[in-house]
Amino acid sequence: MFFSAIIEKCLGQPVQEISALAGGDINEVYKVSLSRSQVVVKINKKDAFPDMFSREASGLKLLSSAGCITPEIIGSFTEENYQLLVLEYLHEERPTLRYWETFGRHLAKLHQFSSDAFGLEEENYIGSLSQINGWRSNWPDFFIECRLLPMISRAFDQSLLDRTHKTDFESLFLRMRELVPNEPASLLHGDLWSGNLMCGPQQKPVFIDPAVYFGHREVDIAMTQMFGGFDPSYLESYTDDFPLEAGWEKRLELHNLYPYLVHLNLFGRSYLGRIEQVLKRYS
Repeated sequence: MFFSAIIEKCLGQPVQEISALAGGDINEVYKVSLSRSQVVVKINKKDAFPDMFSREASGLKLLSSAGCITPEIIGSFTEENYQLLVLEYLHEERPTLRYWETFGRHLAKLHQFSSDAFGLEEENYIGSLSQINGWRSNWPDFFIECRLLPMISRAFDQSLLDRTHKTDFESLFLRMRELVPNEPASLLHGDLWSGNLMCGPQQKPVFIDPAVYFGHREVDIAMTQMFGGFDPSYLESYTDDFPLEAGWEKRLELHNLYPYLVHLNLFGRSYLGRIEQVLKRYS
């Protein structure tokens, strides 16, 4: 395989076996057997999504520093026209209730890792879209200026939203401070759907493919509810360690406006109905 030579050059070891892994919508992902270990290698054209893997590596390091389990980063490389991210290969297990209890506690620990401001010092990615960061002193300003407005503008330029939608969003923005309780900024995974969490060895939750920043912790909670795949029992151990503010259930769809807009931009108008429902409810 063509990529074998690139992998061998980056790692300095011969590739014994290489096989494709699931989850390669944006990047090609492989399980690679080397002479002394097995690794996961993600590959993409370096000009397609500049610095994607170096930003992903930074996100994984930040999650790890907050106490989350993440794959060990072997290295981030640029070779010829390609960028590569090489990670520890971890065997995936079938999750049990013990796994979900542990996940709840780990997520609570992550969200207690805080910052004085909302945002991040560098931009990164959510899926294949650039994610604007920077710093804001409060969550409503960050959520509006760095999350919603860039996606609204992108969708409007693609004729996926019209002026009526923009007016509805403007009405929502005026209410944002009254709708969302004031909390310190929490470190977020940022793209916490079930495909970005795996049950690793000994039933330990392993966080992968982050889109990290410091934000409102209900964003991560909301995304776990967006597509399913999370046993709701995890919320028991989460709230034991870090209780949620009253009414959090009613704010899930509000915080999911951002991933709804991301999916609208990536996959088209099938997500527009959900956005319109949220706007009707809150604006």
